[in-house]
Amino acid sequence: MELRDLSDHVEYRAGRGIEEVARELGRDPEEFVKLSSNENPHGPSPKAEAAIRDAASEVHRYPKAVHSDLTDALASKWGVTGEQVWVANGGDGALDYVARAMLDPGDRVLVPTPGFTYYGMSARFHHGDVAEYDIRVAPGTDDSEDFALTADTVLDAYDGERVVYLTSPHNPTGDRFTLDAVERVGDETDDDTLVVVDEAYGEFTDAPSAVSLLDERDDVAVLRTFSKAYGLAGIRLGYAVTPSAWADAYARVQTPFAASAIACRAGLAALEDDEHVDQTVETVAWSRQYVHDELDARTYESHANFVLVEVGDATAVAEAAKRAGVLLRDCSSFGLPEHVRVTCGTREETKRAVEVLTEVLDEVVAE
Repeated sequence: MELRDLSDHVEYRAGRGIEEVARELGRDPEEFVKLSSNENPHGPSPKAEAAIRDAASEVHRYPKAVHSDLTDALASKWGVTGEQVWVANGGDGALDYVARAMLDPGDRVLVPTPGFTYYGMSARFHHGDVAEYDIRVAPGTDDSEDFALTADTVLDAYDGERVVYLTSPHNPTGDRFTLDAVERVGDETDDDTLVVVDEAYGEFTDAPSAVSLLDERDDVAVLRTFSKAYGLAGIRLGYAVTPSAWADAYARVQTPFAASAIACRAGLAALEDDEHVDQTVETVAWSRQYVHDELDARTYESHANFVLVEVGDATAVAEAAKRAGVLLRDCSSFGLPEHVRVTCGTREETKRAVEVLTEVLDEVVAE
């Protein structure tokens, strides 16, 4: 028996954890700082931690009521109906639900490059095809920014795709689309094209959410997650906010009990922990500015919880930083072999990362 043809499928490669790097180098995990996976520098919401412990004795029951409670809380937060909120196992789970609802075999989606690999992976899992729009400015044009998250960038590549993905703030560049750009993409694409705005890093920007567009549009959906600002990456909890016309679709495309009881309890508690979110956002803002101000390398304006840095040889720099105890993301996997991505850590972690990266860049240049 053979598998179906998976030759067009690519592997999602997450940043390596401290434990596995420590084992590889034969060192104590305490020696390392991990700033490679855009995780929350302050850990999970304390209220969510307490909720997780309290929920442990109830995990023998299916999460029907608490799932509804979380859906209602999110609907209230965004001013939408409960039917518009599609809770899922992480943001990637929400992407899968959208793909199930939208794609017939052979339908195409339009995704950014560089960008989040799972957009295309999800489409292919559901027998769709993938086209790309390149956000890198073409050689010979105005490259003062190097990346262009504009409506023109998307529309120039658009050719009737069923779903168009916009990441705002964008990973790994940190840039963002304006709401005007999102609306223009919606206006100038076909009536049966859905614009999905991935706002996984939305809490770190002062721009308004694209959820505000759903009052008047039925061609936009918005993706959100509890992994970043709420510090619940290990729980795997995300959701989509969808057009009001999709009222009965979620029940038809979701897996049974789309998020665990523990995840739902943690999410509900995290939504009430404004202090933790505010602390996280403030730390990220400070960390971004510190990296921009103190690092003697080209950095890019960021509206997320990381900063993209141009370093020359990303693999060599990331490896040297790893040996010095700081884990950064080599962006070669994004098609950016001259850049690393530095997650915003605590003040202490950020200062250490800048110190190490400065030393490493001096060494690489000297070589």
